[in-house]
Amino acid sequence: MSSLKRRMAERIPSWQARVRTLAKEHGDVALGTNTIGAAMGGMRGLKALVCDTSYLDPMEGIRFRGYTIPQVREKLPKPGAGLEAYPTGLFWLLLTGELPTEAEVAELEADLRARSAVPQYVFDTLRALPVTMHPMTQFSIAIAAMQPLSRFAREYSAGTLGKGDYWEPTLDDALDLIARLPVVAAYIYRRVFKDDIHVAADPNLDWGANFAHMMGVSDAGYQDLMRLYLLLHIDHEGGNVSAHASHVVGSALSDVYLSVAAGINGLAGPLHGLANQECLKWINEVMAHFGGAPTAEQVEQYAWDTLNSGRVIPGFGHAVLRNTDPRYTAQREYSLKQGMGEHPVVQTVHRLFDVIPGVLKEHGKAKSPWPNVDAHSGALQVYYGVTEADFYTVLFGVSRAMGIASQLVWSRAMGMPLERPKSVTVKMLETAAGIE
Repeated sequence: MSSLKRRMAERIPSWQARVRTLAKEHGDVALGTNTIGAAMGGMRGLKALVCDTSYLDPMEGIRFRGYTIPQVREKLPKPGAGLEAYPTGLFWLLLTGELPTEAEVAELEADLRARSAVPQYVFDTLRALPVTMHPMTQFSIAIAAMQPLSRFAREYSAGTLGKGDYWEPTLDDALDLIARLPVVAAYIYRRVFKDDIHVAADPNLDWGANFAHMMGVSDAGYQDLMRLYLLLHIDHEGGNVSAHASHVVGSALSDVYLSVAAGINGLAGPLHGLANQECLKWINEVMAHFGGAPTAEQVEQYAWDTLNSGRVIPGFGHAVLRNTDPRYTAQREYSLKQGMGEHPVVQTVHRLFDVIPGVLKEHGKAKSPWPNVDAHSGALQVYYGVTEADFYTVLFGVSRAMGIASQLVWSRAMGMPLERPKSVTVKMLETAAGIE
């Protein structure tokens, strides 16, 4: 038994006991009062989900098992001095609730490397798709195509699993999928954008850096950026579209592959993961309009023109956050540390940070005028020559799959039930509101 599985096996019984106590002895404790506004407003802010892997604080941003982004960047093991932390170390933290040692991360990295072989039929499936199909659609299809490999589905079908043991084959499926996702994603990238010329894995590189290598970017700086990117996007509590979609599907005891594929389909929407593509598109519009990196005055002018035309400024504001997204801050700090500020796209992003919040405050309609993670991520990709914006959400998906999978493992460990909220009709709402 691996160190990861052994540590989880030690911790899960106490968690199961806590969940049983809450459900049986405290099920009538109120968490708040539902309203018509919540029912009609996408259930935003409704406290109706359980997610222990991360929690999104409106002011501090995301906390992974209680640790902030600066803390995990500092405390998690790193491949060397001055480099970013292993994203696989954060995966360990999400799964166990504990910071891993260097030896534990090394063991996890070796385990993922041993699981990374992708069956040929998956590549054959991708090759049957039009090369013009959006990379996210191809990514979702490839994940679903791997479903026959599910240990959970196989053992559940055979009737050999007790409910208390669901988490173990789910963990195995999660590790298998996460090991293979960089291989599949890099294959899609090279097939669609690089003349179908592929790059073999480098067994001497860690999971994050090897993904960059297989994409064909050998720059050590980009490999380190990939570690940061994959770490920052891994998890964002349970209510975002990708996590919630995966949770709903997983609650029906669909396996990791089907559940993650559902989340990836949600991530592909422009109001979720595709927003990073929309942000870069708007940045390019600004630069094209002014013939290069704009001045602060030009940014302000273009921002007002955008708002006055009835459009929004992509990358600013967030459904929950009421402060600058710490994921944005981490990327900004990284770009400044690496001296990227003279690059015109990065320079433009920095200028937007200086100007746009003030415009949005004056405009008065934004609940949060501050930038979110999507406002910066595309610029760093462009800096290293990865200019294919259609692929950015796949990068996001490789990372987010780790958070989705860790949530699913814990849902199985805690015996979370089928999710089945009750629907009401508009007429019922009108009656409740006293409308004849």
